[in-house]
Amino acid sequence: MKKANIVVLGAGLGGVSMVYDLKAELGSSQQVTLVSKTPSFHFTPSNPWVGVGWRTEKDITVELAPLMRKHGIDFVLGAAKKLRPEDNRIELEDGRLVDYDYLVIATGPELAFDEIEGFGPEGHTQSVCTLAHAEQANTAFEAFCADPGPIVVGAAQGASCYGPAYEYLMILEKELRTRKLRDRVPMTFVTAEPYIGHLGLGGVGDTKGMLEHELRDRSVRWITNAMVDRVEPGTMHIRELNDDGSEKKAHSLDFKYAMLLPAFRGIAALRGIEGLVNPRGFVIVDKHQRNPKYPNIFGIGVAIAIPPLEQTPVPTGVPKTGYMIESMVLATARNIKTLILGGEPTEQATWNAFCLADFGDRGVAFLAQPQNPPRNVNWAGEGMWVHLAKVAFEKYFLRKVRKGITETYYENAIMKMLAMHKLKS
Repeated sequence: MKKANIVVLGAGLGGVSMVYDLKAELGSSQQVTLVSKTPSFHFTPSNPWVGVGWRTEKDITVELAPLMRKHGIDFVLGAAKKLRPEDNRIELEDGRLVDYDYLVIATGPELAFDEIEGFGPEGHTQSVCTLAHAEQANTAFEAFCADPGPIVVGAAQGASCYGPAYEYLMILEKELRTRKLRDRVPMTFVTAEPYIGHLGLGGVGDTKGMLEHELRDRSVRWITNAMVDRVEPGTMHIRELNDDGSEKKAHSLDFKYAMLLPAFRGIAALRGIEGLVNPRGFVIVDKHQRNPKYPNIFGIGVAIAIPPLEQTPVPTGVPKTGYMIESMVLATARNIKTLILGGEPTEQATWNAFCLADFGDRGVAFLAQPQNPPRNVNWAGEGMWVHLAKVAFEKYFLRKVRKGITETYYENAIMKMLAMHKLKS
């Protein structure tokens, strides 16, 4: 096996799993390097819990440098300024250069708050997209509880990750009931989805019925096909569209606390590289997770380009769930090994969707195989078990990161979901 330097750019769920799988596939004969703009791994799915104070930074953070050293992985702390694929090189913000033979882009997204006036943590709404945002959201929530009023939660036009919006809404509602404040807080869910439970996937099982039931049961109003025009202090201006894209109704929603998820785009270091990324800056990949123009570059996770399932009145993106990302990681590791050995990639990720959405005291889970309809499996379930499963997943994944485990939580969970589905059918 020839000697190669494989660089993974990004240290989120996909990036950390990627370096572990590469080491498992390639052993110590190859150099694996992780490049991260942050010194720590943060378990992003726990951010909604951080936003209400149910978790702290300490609970969901793992320092990367000693961990990578322990597992024989080189670690570079630095933010990417510009990728130079013609030179097989990453230029970092501090001027350092990182060369590679093979590159896996696992950066996640850049958050496009600037596309809506007054939107985001630097404007008038909160976010749970990053740990820092979730901590800021929690600080704002504590201040809100001292003087409660209307709450608006949801996902803006172009968003592609709807689960955390539903999660945060329900978790907020549960926490307000716990604090005996719920009766003083009108709540509205605002989403670009054409209907509740669409999730960017055309719905899965009865997610529409289940999630509408949850909203009704918790006395939450909702607005779908929502286009956020601008956000002013205490007021969100929204246009609700008809199915043909015409305006149905204009809303000016008053709020004392608001959290809306933004649209995503590729990070600045990648945007504008012809043949590597699409106009939004997401990495173009083939069925082997490989870029067609630069065949030594692979993309995984939220960083890759996946076209929308369907045209909707308000733009909606496609989510990349944990199971799908783990599948991309394994396929990519095996394909890079094949290339190093002189072959051509054959492994393909299974783009299936599996999600656990925790609502604080219960939750909704869904399984779509394949992700886009028509499907072989189209299942959704709900109950207290989902909340417990999400807690177990958090503990499992953090242990996986600390121990360098390469087994997939999702595959075990999927097998159980399939068994349940077969029993029901």
